[in-house]
Amino acid sequence: MPRDLQPAPTPVAPVLPAEAGAGAAVPAEAGAPGAGAVVAVPAEVAVAGAGAIARLRAASRLAGGAALAPVYRAYAARLRADVVAHPVPHHVALIMDGNRRWARELGLHGIRAGHSHGADKAVELLDWCSAIGIREVTLWALSLENLERPAEEVAAITEIARATLEALAERDRTRPMAMSLQVIGRRDLLPERLREAAERGEAETRGRPGLRVTLALGYSGRDELVEAARAAVRALVAEGTAPEALADALTAERLAAQLYTSGSSDPDLIIRTSGEVRLSGFLPWQSAYSEFYFCDAYWPAFREIDLLRAVRTYQQRARRFGR
Repeated sequence: MPRDLQPAPTPVAPVLPAEAGAGAAVPAEAGAPGAGAVVAVPAEVAVAGAGAIARLRAASRLAGGAALAPVYRAYAARLRADVVAHPVPHHVALIMDGNRRWARELGLHGIRAGHSHGADKAVELLDWCSAIGIREVTLWALSLENLERPAEEVAAITEIARATLEALAERDRTRPMAMSLQVIGRRDLLPERLREAAERGEAETRGRPGLRVTLALGYSGRDELVEAARAAVRALVAEGTAPEALADALTAERLAAQLYTSGSSDPDLIIRTSGEVRLSGFLPWQSAYSEFYFCDAYWPAFREIDLLRAVRTYQQRARRFGR
């Protein structure tokens, strides 16, 4: 890789794990200035308990971020200029993973902490995507399996999702960047207030130019395929197709027309955060020829340079679409 494209140090301060013992030395956060060195945890801090360490961790991050802010801005500007000089993906999809782990490692308490910061990051991401010319963004905000978590957490997640949907619709009216919203997934399983917010957001932004944003809520790739197959068969029956001819009449084109994402392009690039290297059932049909990028950062800690690095990696690949 050319020297001017080498990744710059990650502008965050070292994190002191809450489980570190008195006087322990722990590795600096991966990619941080001085990575590979160790950070000594003073005995008097360690014995003060998790609360003191959490406060020290927060202060360390703030101080480190402030000191490195000019370096970060300069690197981000250089990387952004390099990315926009080449074709960017039309459609980027993201698996926003790691909210709970991010909050836990920072010592943040309460069910809402990680999910709330994750929702704020999703809104911020849309500006970054629009600025470099990405035209479609799909965000997996809530899986069908997430709805099986404890009731208190599900209530918190869905309420944050509802507030975010409303904020996006309002933001579209008050900010220069126009967008249209689409929600995919099992709406019938969503809480009523979230379902109503989804319908309202779609109605208020339908047909607007600009960025096309799809939010996957209560989404399961397997459920999408099953529902699409059922809908395609029902359509064939309604057209008068004989039962013995259904199997041959069910084509890839007919199935694709019944997917939640019908009318949207397939994602060119799929990004997953938190270091997990799997799709977990995200867009199984649509991702057949997508490029994948896996990022170690937890979703709330995802930065503009992480997006830019993902796009730059995409630009360095040769897409052949199976040919």
